[in-house]
Amino acid sequence: MYDEFRTFLNAELSEIEQAGLYKRERVIVSPQGAVIRVADGKEVLNFCANNYLGLSNSESLKQVAKNALDTHGYGVSSVRFICGTQDLHKGLESAISRFFGTDDSILYASCFDANGGVFEPLLNEEDAIISDTLNHASIIDGVRLSKAQRYRYANADMNDLENQLIKAHAQRFRLIVTDGVFSMDGNVTPLDKIYRLAMKYNAMIMVDESHSAGVVGHTGRGVTERFELRGKIEIITGTLGKAFGGAIGGFTTGKKEIIDLLRQRSRPYLFSNSLPPMVAAAGIKMFEIMDQTNDLQVKLHQNTDYFVQKMLAAGFDIKPTESAICAVMLYDAQLSQKMASRLLDEGIYVTGFYFPVVPKGQARIRVQISAAHEPEQLDRCVAAFTKVAKQMQVIS
Repeated sequence: MYDEFRTFLNAELSEIEQAGLYKRERVIVSPQGAVIRVADGKEVLNFCANNYLGLSNSESLKQVAKNALDTHGYGVSSVRFICGTQDLHKGLESAISRFFGTDDSILYASCFDANGGVFEPLLNEEDAIISDTLNHASIIDGVRLSKAQRYRYANADMNDLENQLIKAHAQRFRLIVTDGVFSMDGNVTPLDKIYRLAMKYNAMIMVDESHSAGVVGHTGRGVTERFELRGKIEIITGTLGKAFGGAIGGFTTGKKEIIDLLRQRSRPYLFSNSLPPMVAAAGIKMFEIMDQTNDLQVKLHQNTDYFVQKMLAAGFDIKPTESAICAVMLYDAQLSQKMASRLLDEGIYVTGFYFPVVPKGQARIRVQISAAHEPEQLDRCVAAFTKVAKQMQVIS
């Protein structure tokens, strides 16, 4: 049968290629940072990593990770409830809870696993999940695994959310689910308004803080801090793979009873290996850094404001952002690919995004700013964008 299946696959791949949508991975041969080296040896400025605080190659985090290799080994070779729980795992969970002001936390291999493992154990066909239309794919997939009734509301549209809450009134428990920062647009969810609606219609809230933790809020504690709701949200999910060191690992943090039940029934937790000790140790160190200073976050905000102002002045169509994500709108999928390739020739490493990652007709280049970037590098990026965009008649 595979001969027939191969013919089908090749036709599908050819169609993707002909549409100009084939995704090719570009190889990096250096640590993650503001400057990276690609496979041909060329050094380029990196503007498409989630390395928001510039900690992916932090000397202090690397040293802690190296020490953990000596004290706790390379891996645990087991799941948590059998023989895979180390003191480092419990220490990291405690650090996450303190950071977000929550009761308890549970670790996963990634936030994709955290989102995939949160809905099915908690809610069934008697319940309702009300989800923002622009929520991350991991939330969408996690919701599909649950038997709960599904409702969707237009992105950050509180009138639509209220309508969906009214429709869901007959269900036993209602859970509103939203990204903290929407990864393709950079906008922050209006959590204060969501909270008021949740109180009005007796609903709970879950927030994915993957792109907001470490970035949003006075001390980088995410959208719950931004809207003065620390400790009041039932469920928060997030990742260590972005602002928090950029390695791997996800978590769910929130109300004690929720975390307790996830430890008993969440399948990605019960059937996946524990986080490597070096990742857990570096995670603990990262939260210590965040407790000591928010200098990196302040620099990140300064960098982002500077870059957005420069790009707007140059004539680019930029979506409003309150995060470190700057969506440069191009609307055409092939144009986004070609422009990203031309920018790489100019020494700027960015990626074009198009359907199905974003809606059809909404192609863009997502620029991500880091605290590791210096003003001169931001200027070089703006200059390269301006040069290429004028050549391609994107701006005049």
